[in-house]
Amino acid sequence: MTPNRRSRPSGAEVRRKIRGPDGRALLPSGRVSWLPDDFVHPVLVPLPGGDHHLRPIRETDTPLDYPAVMGSRERLWTIYGPAWGWPAATMTYEADRADLLRHEKEIAAHQSFNYALFDTAETALLGCVYIDPPERAGADGDISWWVVDELVDSTVERALDALVPQWIAADWPFERPRFIGREISWSDYLALPGIPTVP
Repeated sequence: MTPNRRSRPSGAEVRRKIRGPDGRALLPSGRVSWLPDDFVHPVLVPLPGGDHHLRPIRETDTPLDYPAVMGSRERLWTIYGPAWGWPAATMTYEADRADLLRHEKEIAAHQSFNYALFDTAETALLGCVYIDPPERAGADGDISWWVVDELVDSTVERALDALVPQWIAADWPFERPRFIGREISWSDYLALPGIPTVP
C-alpha cells in the first residue's frame, strides 16, 4: 500500500499502546487521553442552508470518497502532501477502502475523527473535516478540512469555513483547538516542536 496520511501508523495507533497507572490511554506528553471518557461525538452536523451535512466517515463511503479525493488530488497534495504524504498519485481504491475502515474504527474508539461532507441525499462526498490529537506543541486538538475542487470559493465552502470553528467551540471539549491551514499555515505548523514522547 502506498504510504499516506490514512495508511501510515498514526499517532493514535502509537498512543493507544501507552497506558497510565489507571489504564487510560496517555498522550505522548504523559497527559491522560485527549478526550474525556464520557465524551459523545456528534453523529450529524448540518451546514447552514440545509442542503449539506457532516457525519463520521465509514468504509462504505469508499465509492464516493475515492473519486472525491482523486478528482482533487493535485490541490489536496499541495495542502496535505508535505505533512501527511497524502493523497499519493498511486493510491488505489482498495487502499482507500482500507484507510476508511481504519478511520471508522478510530472514530468508534475516539482516537481520531474524520467527518465527511455530503449533500442531503449523500449522493456525493464533497470534502472532509479531520479532528486529531495534537502531534505538535501548543494545542489540545488539531483540526483541518477541505472541499473538492468544484466547491472551492463556493457558498458551500464558505459555510463550512464558518461552521467548523463554531462547531468545535460548541460541541468539542478543547481548550486550545488549532485550525491548521486557517489560523496557522501548514509550513508554520510543521515548524512547531513535536510533543515529547513518554520515556
